[in-house]
Amino acid sequence: MQQRAVRTREVLLRAAAEVFDEVGYTRASILKIIDRVGLTTGSVYFHFKSKEGLARAVIHEQAKDLEFPPGEPGLQHLIDMTSYLAVEMQQNTLLRAGVRLAVEQNEADLHEYAIYEWWARKFHDELVAARSKGQLLPGADETAFASLLVAAYTGTQIMSQLSTSRTDLPCRIADMWRCILPALAPADVIAGITLPTAPAEERA
Repeated sequence: MQQRAVRTREVLLRAAAEVFDEVGYTRASILKIIDRVGLTTGSVYFHFKSKEGLARAVIHEQAKDLEFPPGEPGLQHLIDMTSYLAVEMQQNTLLRAGVRLAVEQNEADLHEYAIYEWWARKFHDELVAARSKGQLLPGADETAFASLLVAAYTGTQIMSQLSTSRTDLPCRIADMWRCILPALAPADVIAGITLPTAPAEERA
């Protein structure tokens, strides 16, 4: 793809993310996205044949801007990744729109489960590294916990969005970990873990 075409596609993707983030899939339209960027209809349909195609692209590319914090793979790094994502959900429109579309995709009959599997693999890799370092309880299943984390994170960010427009998401994610860690890691490992925020009762 020529450089100009690449730039045009990127502009469209960003504009679509803004619109989907603001109004969701059902209320979004190609015309709203075109108005946002000032391109011709032909330019849009050259890259994306439909609103559904744009939505799928936003879902698939939701993580393209992410730069996860450095660190050795393992339990602490996994927690740091989720804390970083909580902040990104507050300011990264592409991520936020992709997550919203993934949650609301039944409205559009998209059936894009692969993005959940992608996140589960990311978390699973960290848990496998944690296992190799002796950071997990003997009965903790890395695959099951990776799926649980995706589900817990998804639900937590939805609750945060509804209650505070995600301003409290980092705190909620820290609280999520306080609930999950005792079932995942030994007490001596948990004692060495750093969580980024105070528990809910300390914030009241």
